[in-house]
Amino acid sequence: MVLLQSWFLALCLGLFHLIGPVPTELGVHQGGLASCPSPAHCARVDWPVAEPEAALAAALAALTAEPRVNVVEQTPGYVHATVSSAFFGFVDDVEIYADVGGGVLQARSVSRLGDSDLGVNAHRLEALAAAAQRPAEPS
Repeated sequence: MVLLQSWFLALCLGLFHLIGPVPTELGVHQGGLASCPSPAHCARVDWPVAEPEAALAAALAALTAEPRVNVVEQTPGYVHATVSSAFFGFVDDVEIYADVGGGVLQARSVSRLGDSDLGVNAHRLEALAAAAQRPAEPS
């Protein structure tokens, strides 16, 4: 009986922490972030901004203020973070890239698993766009 309970517990924990494989197309390639493989579980936008690096800092501050965010990689002009859903633990990968030469902030949010994200990734990018386009607070 104990063995059956242990097996059932392991199965349930596995079902409710659905991480999925890390996308292979992460990072900046040929001057930009990858396009979305499917709009059903991915969102990607380019925002024209006067100062891409300042906009990246503002967007990153807004992103890391959210719960369950883990910054995986941060280099000058680029950030990769993961965001886990509260209940099931689904993982989304979020990338932000400051294209200084183009005057653009690029952002991409993609779900690792599933055929639909129910608009979560697009909503996340809308919130980051609002933060990126806000004027910096004086220190």
